[in-house]
Amino acid sequence: MELKIENLSIEEKIGQMLMVGIEGTKITERTKKLILQYKIGGFILYRKNFNTYEEMVTLIKNLKEINQVNQIPLFIAIDQEGGRVNRMPKEILNLPAAGLIAEKMGQEGIKDAADITGEMLTKSGFNMNFAPVFDLKRFNTQSIGDRSFSQEKQKVAKYGILQMKKFQEKNLISVIKHFPGHGATKEDSHYKLPVIKFSMETLEQEDMKPFKEAISNGADAILMGHLKIKELKEKEPCSLSRKFIIKYLRKKYHYHGLVISDDLKMRAIKYRYGTTKALIKAIQAGNDITIFRFHEKQEEKAIQKVLELARNNYFNTYRISASVKRILKMKEKYQLSDNHQNEELDLEEINKRISTIRKNVL
Repeated sequence: MELKIENLSIEEKIGQMLMVGIEGTKITERTKKLILQYKIGGFILYRKNFNTYEEMVTLIKNLKEINQVNQIPLFIAIDQEGGRVNRMPKEILNLPAAGLIAEKMGQEGIKDAADITGEMLTKSGFNMNFAPVFDLKRFNTQSIGDRSFSQEKQKVAKYGILQMKKFQEKNLISVIKHFPGHGATKEDSHYKLPVIKFSMETLEQEDMKPFKEAISNGADAILMGHLKIKELKEKEPCSLSRKFIIKYLRKKYHYHGLVISDDLKMRAIKYRYGTTKALIKAIQAGNDITIFRFHEKQEEKAIQKVLELARNNYFNTYRISASVKRILKMKEKYQLSDNHQNEELDLEEINKRISTIRKNVL
C-alpha cells in the first residue's frame, strides 16, 4: 500500500480521522453510507454486534469487503482486556482481569495472556486493540480497579510494555490508555467528567510515568482520557485540550504516534458539549482519530458539519495533513489490507490456553 496524501480528497482525509461503531449485528445502509460516502477510517466493535464467533468473523469480513472500493484499508478495532472488559462471543472463555493475572502469575502470566489475546484478535480479523490499561490502581473503583496491572508505577510500565510489545509482534496495533491516567480519580468518565486533584508534579512522577516509558519503547497509539486536571485550570478535559496534547505528549514526551480520543458518546463529553461541537473540538485539539458513536442523524450531521468546515479551511490544513500522514503511516507499518484472508482460529485450543490461566488465577 503506497498512499500519498496529495491524492486524497477532503472526504478521505476527514474520514480517516473518524472511528465509529455499528448499531446492530448486521451491516445496514447506514454503515454502507459511512464507508462509501464518508470514507470512514475505522470501526470499533462491541459484544452487542455479534451473538456468535462466526457472526463476529463474518461481520469483520463484510466490513472489509465493502471498503475494498476505497483506496485505504479500515482499522477494525475492539477493546479486549479480559475481566470486566470482555467483548468476545460466548464460545471463547474470558481471560481474568490484568490486575489478577499480574498478582497471581506475574510476568509470565501477563505475556501468556497477551499472546492469547493477540492471536485471538488477529486471526479473527481485528487489527487494533484498545489495551493495555496503563493507569495506576490508586482506588478500587469500577472505572479502573483490577483493570490496572498494579498500584506501583514500575510494575504498570513493565507489564504494560510487555503486553503492548506482544500485541505488536502479533501485528496488532496496541492503543494504550487512558492518558494522563484515569487511575488518578475515583470518578468514571462514562457518567461524568472526572476531575484529577493531584498536582501536575505528582501526575508526572507517578501516573504519567508508565506512558512516558511506553513511548520510549515504541508505543504506536495512545488513547486520551476524558479527564480534567484541577491544577491546570483549563476549561476543557485533556482529550479536548490542544494545549495539553501538544505540550505533554508531542513536545515533552517526543511522541510521534497516533493520538486517539476516548469515545465522545460518554456522558462526560456528550452532555457537556453535544455531538457536533464535541467532534469539532476533538479534531481541533490534535486528536488524530476521534471515536464517536452517536445516533444516526446526529452522526451524519456532525460529519457533514466537519466536512463543511474543512472545505472552508476552518481547520489548520497542516494539522489535518499531519494526522492523516500518521494514520497512513500506521496502516502501512502494519500492512493493513481489506483483502487479507485470516487464518482460522482454533477455538478449542485457545480455550485450553485460557483455562490454564483461569486455573492459576481464579
